[in-house]
Amino acid sequence: MTAGTAIPHGTTTAKHELAALQREHGGPLFALLLRLSDGDRQRAEDLVQETLVRAWQHPEALHAADFDSVRPWLLTVARRLAIDARRARQARPPEVVDEVPENARVTADHAERAAATLDVREAVKTLTPAHRDVLVLVYFRGASVAEAARILGIPPGTVKSRAYYALRALRGVLPGYAADLR
Repeated sequence: MTAGTAIPHGTTTAKHELAALQREHGGPLFALLLRLSDGDRQRAEDLVQETLVRAWQHPEALHAADFDSVRPWLLTVARRLAIDARRARQARPPEVVDEVPENARVTADHAERAAATLDVREAVKTLTPAHRDVLVLVYFRGASVAEAARILGIPPGTVKSRAYYALRALRGVLPGYAADLR
């Protein structure tokens, strides 16, 4: 909007003036800001809007009779906003994407995990010592069947059998966790 074509404040609203500024100067502003934003369209659009807000906040610049067009003022404001935005991005660590990858492992929060641990500990206490020893070695300490057999001094088949019956007993004591005990 040029100074000569400005509509007096009494006959229009700020909304109409901003719309006119957008129509007349939005394209050149966007082109400049797209270059200054390294091709980031969203950032350039945000900076165009911020530039127009600054124009709205300074109506004296829009209606000054000292120049034929407000475009140089708008381009200067836009350029300064782009520089400030770049400096702000460089001053803080890079943004982390909020998206969770499809193959990310979903974990329960700390409180749920602590409660489940207490439930399992109490349930394991209900097992016979022979079943508990096999379960602790194989499932909690990660020993193989052969290693557990050697440590306990029993045949591997007995380790497998005790592990099976220990898990079966836990399923009965921990019905809410049955899917986790398969």
